[in-house]
Amino acid sequence: MPQLDIVLPVYNEERVLAGSVEKLRAYLQEHEFPYTWRIVIADNASTDGTLAAGEALADVFGDVEVIHLPRKGRGRALRKAWLESDAAAACFMDIDLSTHLDGLEPLARAVLDEGYDVATGSRMTRGSQIERSIGREITSRGFILLIKLLFLVRLSDTQCGFKAISREAAHELVPRIENEEWFFDTELLLLAEKGGYRVKEIPIRWVEDTDTRVNVPKTILEDLAGLLRMRLKRIPQRGE
Repeated sequence: MPQLDIVLPVYNEERVLAGSVEKLRAYLQEHEFPYTWRIVIADNASTDGTLAAGEALADVFGDVEVIHLPRKGRGRALRKAWLESDAAAACFMDIDLSTHLDGLEPLARAVLDEGYDVATGSRMTRGSQIERSIGREITSRGFILLIKLLFLVRLSDTQCGFKAISREAAHELVPRIENEEWFFDTELLLLAEKGGYRVKEIPIRWVEDTDTRVNVPKTILEDLAGLLRMRLKRIPQRGE
């Protein structure tokens, strides 16, 4: 049983999947990653050759597995992968590897050795190095300011696609998450911090990927609706 499942949620990523998986495997091996690991490709209803490409990788590499979901949704893919994992902790990263892989060890260490329930990459904490457009910078900072005003949390970045969670916390928190798409990340962190779980933010190196599958206007509306829904409900405390 691996200590860490590294989940890659993918939708129509046939073009980059093999290269990203091979780069990730090479990094883990060359840098002597201190935890046993497994890569899980979570294909959520791709309509191109992503699933076949993932299965081909799993046939070649014994440390790569594939799961397939017939319905689209990154949150849906993470829910299945995390709840079905037998690893001590699970994480996920975006397939474009926008976050530099040197952030993976401190992310894993936070939940495997330091006692945190959830760890998350932050592009806005001290020590982070980021490259992104001014428009995305303004949108991200505006969103986190709104979260701080509504929920009075310490979080500095909820939407970075680079998070880890202990197996225990996953089984307690994930079933409470209602969103199945992009707001999944934010909902997880709000449930964790407001619910009394230990959350650690990790400074990262991050470069914006301009070839994104995200529908920005739709995602903004989804995020605002999710924040309103959560603001109107009581967030349960750990153990309830």
